[in-house]
Amino acid sequence: MWLARQTVPLLHRVRRKDRYRAVMTFPLVRSAHVATNALHSLIYFAPETEQQLTSVGLKPGRMCYFAGRAAPMGAVSGGVVTATFYNFSPGLVAHCIPRAWGLARPDAIIGARFAAADAALTRLLGPDVIASPDMITLAELTREATAACRPEGRPLYAGHAGLDWPEAPHLVMWHALSLLREHRGDGHIGALVAAELSGLEALVTHTATGQGFVTGFAQASRGWSDEEWKGAVEALTARGLLGADGALTPAGEALRAHVEEETDRLDAAPWQHLGDERTEEVVCLGKAMTRIVMKAGAFPREGVFAR
Repeated sequence: MWLARQTVPLLHRVRRKDRYRAVMTFPLVRSAHVATNALHSLIYFAPETEQQLTSVGLKPGRMCYFAGRAAPMGAVSGGVVTATFYNFSPGLVAHCIPRAWGLARPDAIIGARFAAADAALTRLLGPDVIASPDMITLAELTREATAACRPEGRPLYAGHAGLDWPEAPHLVMWHALSLLREHRGDGHIGALVAAELSGLEALVTHTATGQGFVTGFAQASRGWSDEEWKGAVEALTARGLLGADGALTPAGEALRAHVEEETDRLDAAPWQHLGDERTEEVVCLGKAMTRIVMKAGAFPREGVFAR
């Protein structure tokens, strides 16, 4: 099929180029994340998600995001959701959690979310890709990668890791990528905590890199007031991480680079377990499928969630 014809030559070129690489490198770890992240994250933008989650009782909007992603941890408090999601305003979370658990049970939300993933992936990838050998391969490889993920200190990953595996290959793939994404995200939060960046400060510095959300979208989507945002900017400026123009100083750039390096290091285990060659295969297949969902309009112009 088309996908296989497109990915196999690329895979061979990558293998020849890196034939003598003996140790998993952090750039390859990041490449695996970048190549596959959209295949999980599309759930946050697909109309099927709100349709399915409101059908079990949730209110439309942010409640579907917070409850849908947090449900594998059980009926946790708003404080737990704020802590594990990290860069959202506690006030925004409080509008949705714990109210959501009185409207729909976590197990019903989880089932609805898998149904949404099924419908969205089928629509965006099409039946040929869904039923393809490439999908089976990607599902097998990503599931195998999760075997090396550890739950210690990774609450969102641990919650999702406790769910039963689905049977359909495209849902195995999606669930595996959910685990890998939450595993990486939990590690990223660990790196931010070690760097002494609060959730809001992490968001402000991320926008200042120019590689993330624009400021207005980041502030609005995460629920921070103008006063709160200004306070974080002032604190980061006093710390020498932002300049008077709001741009990262050399110290700020170095700190953000360190956070990203630590995130890759803490995310290396599943890909080291898979090995260079099979990780490169994940990258090739992930990129090819990501191109398909992007062409099908999976995301708005603002882009995907960073983690």
